[in-house]
Amino acid sequence: MKTVILILTTSLLFASCHVGRFFTRLNANITDHKIFPYTEINPGDGVYQFAESQKSLTIESKGETKPLDDFLKKTSTVSFMVIQKDSILFENYYQGYQPDNISNIFSASKSITSLLVGIALDQGKIANIQDPVTKYIPELNDADPLFKELTIEHLLDMRSGLKFKEAYLNPFAHVARLYYGTNQLKQIKRLKFESKPGTKHKYQSISTTILGMVVERATEMELGKFLEKNVWQPMGMEFEATWSVDDKKNRSTKAFCCLNTTARDLAKIGRLYINHGNWNGQQIVSKEWIELSIVGNMENDCYQNQWYNSSVVAHKSNELLLYPDSISAVKAAESYKIKSFNVYEKSDDSGQWYINYCTQSYYAVGILGQYLFVDPKREIIIVRLGEKWDEEYKAVFNQIVYQLMEKES
Repeated sequence: MKTVILILTTSLLFASCHVGRFFTRLNANITDHKIFPYTEINPGDGVYQFAESQKSLTIESKGETKPLDDFLKKTSTVSFMVIQKDSILFENYYQGYQPDNISNIFSASKSITSLLVGIALDQGKIANIQDPVTKYIPELNDADPLFKELTIEHLLDMRSGLKFKEAYLNPFAHVARLYYGTNQLKQIKRLKFESKPGTKHKYQSISTTILGMVVERATEMELGKFLEKNVWQPMGMEFEATWSVDDKKNRSTKAFCCLNTTARDLAKIGRLYINHGNWNGQQIVSKEWIELSIVGNMENDCYQNQWYNSSVVAHKSNELLLYPDSISAVKAAESYKIKSFNVYEKSDDSGQWYINYCTQSYYAVGILGQYLFVDPKREIIIVRLGEKWDEEYKAVFNQIVYQLMEKES
């Protein structure tokens, strides 16, 4: 009887390949580039290197101030870089990693996919972000009829309306099937919509998956090779990278998760955005695309074009800025030249109003705390790659920014 139960259980688990992979490989980790098929992304002949100007940086944690390096040693960080005005102020590696070791940057890949959408648009490969995805993936004409209304812009802003479960620890959820499964197009065609495209912002990895497929169809290139030709080689990336694909037969790129690269080369993407898409005189992507990507959209939870901005409440000297009515709050926000904001009334019946707004800083982020953080005003780039999300790293970045501001004053 026990043998029968074991056989039935095993059959159930492995009836779906992705479920079997989930249990044999357990949770996703930064070394998964070793287990998936991939596209090679080769650097060119010339290498761009940041200058070096080391600075002493500290972090306050649990009531204690300690050197940044000491703080990072007690985390799961494998790579950490701080760059300002093209100079490396801090760079170190942990857990046995070295500068040339690639790792999966997970959902930070989404922001790179957005960059490639912009390049394909500039080149005329994609006609317009208002195009329906069925123009590039005609197979979806035979799926849910709402696919015909789903546009590239909806996908960029995570407003697809698709019924898709973003639960990473559930082996039966859509995202686990997407990560561990094969034949992405077949998975997409099975999906249904829970709302009309464009009506609701909801973060879903499937949106970026479809975006990647659109770029591949429009350019007739694997996403990794399109990245190699238009970004990796002209920007002087230092190391080879890879981008995982669904399987050896279909070779559909996992655009939502699985670019595998190094901290140094990821930092160069931040430099490209600080310079409005221009790389040492060559316009890699249009200035207009960069602007569209980095100006926070409060109506979209400070998310746009597969990039995040932080949403914060207006303070001064640690005191909440309050106003007697909504009109005063709006005028104040406009006087501060805040580009995207909302005003809210306090819930304590005081009749006072405050401002909630999207900051100028923006970032790409992965599920295990992979970060590319950019403060464009101060030309600061911070990259953190690691095995777990074991600290509030945005707070760490803010501490670093404040220190650098103080050193400048």
